[in-house]
Amino acid sequence: MTTLSQVAQRAGVTSATVSNVLRQRGKVGADTRARVLAAVEALGYRPHLTARALAEGRAPTLALMVSSIANPFYPEYALAAEQAARQHGRFLIVCNTNDDRAIGRAYLDQIAGTLADGVLVMNADPSLDDLKATERRGATVVLGMWEKPHQPPGLPCVAVDFHLAGTLAARHLIALGHRSIGVLVGGANGVHAERERGFNDALAELGHADAVVRTIRVHDSVEGGLQAGAAMLAATPSITAVFATNDLPALGLMHAAADLGIKVPQQLSVIGLTDIHGAHQARPALTTVAVPTAEAASLAIALLLDLIASPQADAPMRIAPPPELVVRASTAPPEAAPG
Repeated sequence: MTTLSQVAQRAGVTSATVSNVLRQRGKVGADTRARVLAAVEALGYRPHLTARALAEGRAPTLALMVSSIANPFYPEYALAAEQAARQHGRFLIVCNTNDDRAIGRAYLDQIAGTLADGVLVMNADPSLDDLKATERRGATVVLGMWEKPHQPPGLPCVAVDFHLAGTLAARHLIALGHRSIGVLVGGANGVHAERERGFNDALAELGHADAVVRTIRVHDSVEGGLQAGAAMLAATPSITAVFATNDLPALGLMHAAADLGIKVPQQLSVIGLTDIHGAHQARPALTTVAVPTAEAASLAIALLLDLIASPQADAPMRIAPPPELVVRASTAPPEAAPG
């Protein structure tokens, strides 16, 4: 393996100069910089990131911890986070816990503060106590998409108003004239509770608290929406619209409706929440409430880097832009009753 000193010898400079060129710091003349970069290219030199981390007491990487990389939302978030990290000269490690708290704890123990300077947490697997313990060991932790802006978690976070997201979904269905509504609540450990609460609060404010005739808690996946949706539509045929607290169960519900010969949106309106790429690719395209995924990821990376550079005694919260209703082809007014 080519060493830094070999690059310096070939370029006729000191090792410190090579280091300054590669890290884009210090004052180095244009000719010297060109010689160093030519030597790097000729020798195929690549920095030893682990050695650099040990020498400097800091890692050049950040970690993003997600619950399931198979969920399309997380790759979309990871892409935005990686782009934001790269703009600051950082690399991003993606850690997939597969909804397993023990795996999440192992990542926090082995990655945070060693291979990664800070951890961006995008899942509910680790407890707040686990995350605070990680902070106490000297690693920076940021919650990437906290769902309760009115209730700080005691950790640095970027908050998204998911109560408003649920509210927007309810207002849309009521405005269309739906009065018999089903709800599919995805996620484990009550992680989507704020979305459901916003939906129900809006119905009450509009004078239609009794519009929800059936609520089912489902696995946050297309398969979960397919199975629960089939059971809901078979057991409660009066339902004219369904709100799913995430797009994946909403898409699964539309598959269930197709299997049962129920036309969307003529006989059943469906609205999701998040606005993953698959939402507009579905047929019919899915009406949803879009959350600011890219903006939230960029805010989270910026907050993480700010705290790495200047730790704070308090736990700052950054607020992402508000969710927005995106009306597509899966919602419409209910059909008139026969006769």
